[in-house]
Amino acid sequence: MVEWDIRKLQILRTLRERGTVTATAEALRMTPSAVSQQLTNLAKQVGVPLLEAQGRRVRLTDAARLVLRHAEAVFEQLERADAELAAYVHGEVGEVRVGAFSTAVPALVVPAVLALREAAPGVAVRVREAEAGEAYELLAAGEVDLALSLAAQAPVVGDARFTRVPLLADPLDVALPRGHRLANAEELRLADLAGEDWIFGGSGPWSDITRGACEAAGFSPRQGHSAAGWTAILAMVEAGMGVALVPRMAAAVPRGGVVMREVGEQRPVRHVVAAVRRGSEAGGGVGRVLGALRGVAAKLGG
Repeated sequence: MVEWDIRKLQILRTLRERGTVTATAEALRMTPSAVSQQLTNLAKQVGVPLLEAQGRRVRLTDAARLVLRHAEAVFEQLERADAELAAYVHGEVGEVRVGAFSTAVPALVVPAVLALREAAPGVAVRVREAEAGEAYELLAAGEVDLALSLAAQAPVVGDARFTRVPLLADPLDVALPRGHRLANAEELRLADLAGEDWIFGGSGPWSDITRGACEAAGFSPRQGHSAAGWTAILAMVEAGMGVALVPRMAAAVPRGGVVMREVGEQRPVRHVVAAVRRGSEAGGGVGRVLGALRGVAAKLGG
């Protein structure tokens, strides 16, 4: 019978995700030599090679992948054990760390925290604002317990490390200057704005979302200005410098010089999802926060 070492299995798992010994060492705050030594010891314990050279890198053997396939069930069960033990010892008392992208904080996280103050006052929520992709890196590293992001930046559905929870389809509206020729039009299509200057980031998810929505409407948007923050984007729209696609959650506080218009046909949306480490959703604190986020999202969706 092999005497399994959870820490060594975690190192092997991280190597699979990070790809190199150096990146694994950085993620686990270890030295590369310590990582190599631990993996060598694990290979001796299980009695089969776990790594093989591939140029200057190493790759996992089929035996290593077999070991990790079974280890995932162990990690999931340990997460469940941690969650259930915390619920047993603390009841409804505990701390849940949430990583969320900027517009999700005021629209989803803050209302959820306010709801929890009444429903579960012993659950403390610690919020960390993070870019969409970064939230999942924090989740994988154990630095947050729940990550909120967009579906495009979320872990793939088959990732055994995480449980994904769809929350909300956030509609994208067009922001127009109040004096724009189409501000009061009966119907508005994205194609009607094909000749306008558009305001969006130079790269990243929002650039992809804007370009994708416009291309689906039959044109490529002409980028007049580049900005990443919604305050800057809406200020430029208000000044008549261009138009922009804006998620409804980001435009919750109206600006006097900006008209928000729904797009009549093929209205674009962005999908907001939550993710937790698989197994932890059974715990009192994480489960409570997920439930509160679902409640807020249902109201927004309605």
